[in-house]
Amino acid sequence: MHAFTLIGLAAGLASGVSAACSAALKIDDFSKWSSNTNSLGSYTSDDGSMSKISASGGVLSFTPKSGAYFYESFDTCQAASSNGYSGISFSVKGPSGGSFTLEIQTKTACSATAYSSYYYGVSGLTGSTQTITVPFSSFSGANGNAVTGFVWSGFSSNAAGWQVSNVQFGCGGSAATTKAASSTKAASTLSTATRSTLVTSATSQATGTCAPLLIDDWVSQSRLTFLFYNAMLEPTSDDASMTSLVVGTPAKNRVTITPKDTSSYFYSQVGCLDAKTPSYGGISLRIKAPAGSTFAIQLESSSTCDVGKTTQVSKTTTELGWTFDGTEKLYTVPFSKYTGLDTSKLVTIFMTGFTKAVSFGPMAFYCGTTGSEYIVSTTSAPAGPSSTVAAPSGTASALVVDKFASADSNALGFWHGGDDGLTMTYASNKLTLKSTDADYSYYTQLGSGCTDLTKYKGSYLHIAYSGTVAFTVALQQHNSQCNENIAPYPETWDSAEASRYAKNGHIYIPISHFNINLVRAVGIAIKGFYKTDPVTLSVVEIVPSVPSGTIIPNKDETGTLAFACTRPNSFAFAIDDGSPEYAQEVLKIIREEDIKVTFFTVGAPLLDESTNLTNVYREMQAAGHQIALHSYTHPKMEGLPDYESIDWEYNEDIKTVEKQLNGLHTPYFRPPFGTEGARMRSRLSNSVGTTPTITMWSVDVEDWLWAESDTPEQQLTAFQRDVDKGGNLVVMHYLYPSTVGYLKQFIQIAKASGKQLMRVDQCMQDPNAPAL
Repeated sequence: MHAFTLIGLAAGLASGVSAACSAALKIDDFSKWSSNTNSLGSYTSDDGSMSKISASGGVLSFTPKSGAYFYESFDTCQAASSNGYSGISFSVKGPSGGSFTLEIQTKTACSATAYSSYYYGVSGLTGSTQTITVPFSSFSGANGNAVTGFVWSGFSSNAAGWQVSNVQFGCGGSAATTKAASSTKAASTLSTATRSTLVTSATSQATGTCAPLLIDDWVSQSRLTFLFYNAMLEPTSDDASMTSLVVGTPAKNRVTITPKDTSSYFYSQVGCLDAKTPSYGGISLRIKAPAGSTFAIQLESSSTCDVGKTTQVSKTTTELGWTFDGTEKLYTVPFSKYTGLDTSKLVTIFMTGFTKAVSFGPMAFYCGTTGSEYIVSTTSAPAGPSSTVAAPSGTASALVVDKFASADSNALGFWHGGDDGLTMTYASNKLTLKSTDADYSYYTQLGSGCTDLTKYKGSYLHIAYSGTVAFTVALQQHNSQCNENIAPYPETWDSAEASRYAKNGHIYIPISHFNINLVRAVGIAIKGFYKTDPVTLSVVEIVPSVPSGTIIPNKDETGTLAFACTRPNSFAFAIDDGSPEYAQEVLKIIREEDIKVTFFTVGAPLLDESTNLTNVYREMQAAGHQIALHSYTHPKMEGLPDYESIDWEYNEDIKTVEKQLNGLHTPYFRPPFGTEGARMRSRLSNSVGTTPTITMWSVDVEDWLWAESDTPEQQLTAFQRDVDKGGNLVVMHYLYPSTVGYLKQFIQIAKASGKQLMRVDQCMQDPNAPAL
């Protein structure tokens, strides 16, 4: 199976204790707070996350910022239960009606290297000092015999002052009146040597009334084959044993699985699911397979919730009574046929032995004994508004840009051509384009430098075509020096969705719909193809008017496409998704270099507690760095098939970031792979509810190319090259040790340029950005 590091449920509390508790064990009286030491001689701190914090007379007083926390750690793992201690108690004073979250960090045994986190919510504070006692049993799943720390966070008020005192392991007492926020899954896989102490929001499995539980709705190719997650955000993969896994084929919410041979397999994990409470009777899914197809479905359970130690029960499609005839039908996998399976601890669905390609629809647990289909709810995203108001006429004469008479140059005598990989066929004064990737573009230049189009502001870009209109039309803007050797080149562009303006073989786009500096126009691009159907172009020109009755839609808001900082003499490190194991080193370096940066985070992994990424980005927030959006599952956004798919990526990402990162809402977004187009720009504006900043780059360390090669130092060469060309906005990742190893040198090269280093929002002169 795919090499995922999963943590099962932590060991339960010891059933008995080896000693009676005679007195509480003091954890902290805050007498040594100034030296970051608690009463047990271990580290305690707020890591600078509070607005104010001080200790006096045994009381810790503080005013939290958003995302603030403080923690008590134990260098020596505390076998508290065995020593007769039953929980933690402390005194707290907070605002009347206030609340906070208490986290306990425990290991499966004191000899283990990784810890797990469990949570308890405290609410209904009185406004006066009160004692809170939380038994270990209230932290569902925690191991009271291997306690490594506590964290206080999630404070309901950032304005009021708070106080905590008299923190101790208690001998007894009843649970606090607030219900615990329990978790069925560990929240971290970090070792105790490098752990973050920030809290990750807990999730709990629904109990009581049964409702269908989705396993996978095949909504995202990227989630399936890039992040290897199902809809439960649990690992899923074929481990490259299949020829292909294609989402969206033959229809939405479908996946087509094509095996290499009968040894190919596919699996989907479900955590350690208790399918008995609520009462699930099995799994349902729609399947389309050719007549004669067979395969096997193996269900696995684990008494220890360890995916490597399972009880496996397998049934072939024949044993399940399934037959196929090439049409899509609903099929069920009833647990009743899987004798010996512990359905209270299900961990994996494993499929193998495929004889032919098959297509699956949504896969879900159904309630009761009668199989039912999981229906994916969908709503059609609205298109942009259109207007039938008569289009005005410009005063400038027509300008023919391209008639495709030559493969070498356009009608103006300047270069035209396309990216490698784009199929271009010139014939009979026409050009046929066929693209297999939304990254590919075709360009036709307006001049050798800057071209002033201001006189055409009232005119229209006209493109005559046949075939698909599933692409973007962009008008590009040169840099301020009109010099292609200066970065960035082009400086920016604005994009229009061809299909919104197309009718009967003609596209008419008002030049005024391209929000660029028309004095510095440089060229026109046909780009962002999201279907593989060809388009044939016969003319690209600027005309003063449109035929009578032509419908001109309103301009969509397409945001700001930024390749460079706008603040004079500024420079910004914009760092994409990374690996938690390198996060502390990155934070250490940028702290030592005394700079602030921007991190772009993918949403889905934030919800996977085993990644610890929520902790990582909360720590970055607390340190004053900007956190911004990078999609939910990291697809090529403009390559997605429709508005619904694009909206799902944005809306899930926005929702997740707000939930996990202290209510953060940001209009800053970096497109995965840098893939841009009119649809992803307009739908982003729609989702964030304001004008977004689509953050590209003019400095590329090319870690994707060099980091794991024999010459990783080429990253330094690439960085220096782009800085020398005037680039000031970086793209890099903290995915590779070599890239992280060069980070200090990257920063020092940037400083040597004489520019001031700052966050992206600061370098874009955002009035809502923190002051420099």
